Amino acid sequence: MKDLFSLKKEVAVVTGALGKLGPIWIDTLLAAGARVFALDHPESQKSKAFNQLQTHYDDRRLKFATADVRERQAIEAASQQCQEAFGVPSVLVNNAGIDQPPDLPGKGCCLEDIPFELNREVFEVNALGLFLVTQVFGSQMVKAGRGSVINIGSLYASVAPDSRFYDHIKCDPPFLKPPAYGASKAAVVNLTRYLATLWASCGVRVNALSPGGVSGDQDPEFRQKFCERVPLGRMADDSDLRGPLLFLASAASSYVTGIELVVDGGFTAW
Repeated sequence: MKDLFSLKKEVAVVTGALGKLGPIWIDTLLAAGARVFALDHPESQKSKAFNQLQTHYDDRRLKFATADVRERQAIEAASQQCQEAFGVPSVLVNNAGIDQPPDLPGKGCCLEDIPFELNREVFEVNALGLFLVTQVFGSQMVKAGRGSVINIGSLYASVAPDSRFYDHIKCDPPFLKPPAYGASKAAVVNLTRYLATLWASCGVRVNALSPGGVSGDQDPEFRQKFCERVPLGRMADDSDLRGPLLFLASAASSYVTGIELVVDGGFTAW
């Protein structure tokens, strides 16, 4: 059973490496034996969690490079770096994405006033950027005849945000979670199914992993409201996400492709 989940000799690429979830995915892959090529935007700052990983793993196991997922030339350059360092990847975690968190004061808006450019940026990064990265790295997997692509979705790919979670936030107009976020994640899930059927005969599996609310520095009132809505009664911890990712990345899911694995504590069951 241990060998079934092993990623020894595997090469994994993780985008959005410096964000909230990036270090969780990277640590999981490294712990399972993979070498990881981490990517993030050139202007992103390295987080404490990522710095700790670099302290623990040298560049024989973990390498970092910058690239904007919306720029093909930058992605192709990163792909070349990855091949020179580790070889052709066998795991791709499309984690890069942008969102507007509910803990930023004074960020309310009316639907009719949401800037078009904000919607464009969300779709460009979350959906079109994901597709571009998959074109570059996924095509290498197709040529190699093996691989697992894991697209990070969201529970909001399936359901709409509950505005009551945010009605305690003091701002005028009230906080409104941008509709483009959920719509872009729904696009990711559909794209997952498209690529899964297209590449199945090439030995490349494509699945989506959609987390629910992940515990962080959310305000206490939001946390209480959210947890009351979750059948398991809590938000996800980092450890709740590791197993699902490892399952999809490893041979344990060798007959699984085209699915959305929702890890939300039962949120979307109600």
